Amino acid sequence: MSTQGAAAAAAFQEHRPRMFAIAYRMLGSAVEAEDVVQDAYLRWSSADRSDVAHPGAWLAKTVTRLCLNHLASARVRREDYAGPWLPEPVLTATGALGPLESAEQREGVSMALLVLLERLTPAERAVYVLREAFAYAHREIAQLLDLTEPHCRQLYHRAAGRLAEASPAPRPAPDPERWQGLVDTFLTAARDGDLARLEELLTADVRYVADGGGVVGAARRPIVGRDKVARFVLGALRKYVAGVPVTVAEVNGAPALLFGEVAVLLVAFRNGRVSDMSTVVNPEKPAYLRRQLSHSRTLSGPG
Repeated sequence: MSTQGAAAAAAFQEHRPRMFAIAYRMLGSAVEAEDVVQDAYLRWSSADRSDVAHPGAWLAKTVTRLCLNHLASARVRREDYAGPWLPEPVLTATGALGPLESAEQREGVSMALLVLLERLTPAERAVYVLREAFAYAHREIAQLLDLTEPHCRQLYHRAAGRLAEASPAPRPAPDPERWQGLVDTFLTAARDGDLARLEELLTADVRYVADGGGVVGAARRPIVGRDKVARFVLGALRKYVAGVPVTVAEVNGAPALLFGEVAVLLVAFRNGRVSDMSTVVNPEKPAYLRRQLSHSRTLSGPG
């Protein structure tokens, strides 16, 4: 590789984490985000870089525009998706999606917000992600999207308004130890088949959403209500993950349960009871997460 080529590759690698973080938030898919970043690399490698004063801005613009093009076809696929669609889960404790040091940053990669972002137009989504997650100024966003600054402001306010209307009131997450204790109690009741105890641990309006993508058996619609959710959870645990080891990991900025590499379950609590459950059981969805786990095991070596 020439000196110039090596410098170009080094510049790309420097900005790769941010490009992936932008693409994932735009697309809700880690695998597709990787594809977009790879496409950006090919364009960067073949571009005339003599006039590129700021590689980071050039790459951010390229990735964002690739995502906008991708979202047009992705929207059609989502409309034909079998059952509820959830984003691909990503392990975030090691910084895969950038720093998540505040509640706002964690919320920015949450399953709930990424699902809501699907309601926005591609342009609204791009402006909102660049502004909220990466603190780009409206002037910078306008340059990235080839829009006017007033138009970007309008898109941002429209997106923020639509999300505020659809978003539930934010609830503080329990501390990790309390979360772990609540989850252990929940799992014990579920594994023991203790329906009465399990119902006691659920809010009256508890909501369960499963993404099976039509590949595996999963509820095609959200299940709502204490009795229905309790019975469904008992059946699902018995049928699909009986005997599967369970570990806790940070997924999309929140604690989650990993049932081997079979399912990812995020559990939210309100006043000490389970209020929301989201589970990804489509075997195609955790491909990126499985690679993260494999990489982590490789780094840690034999135990």
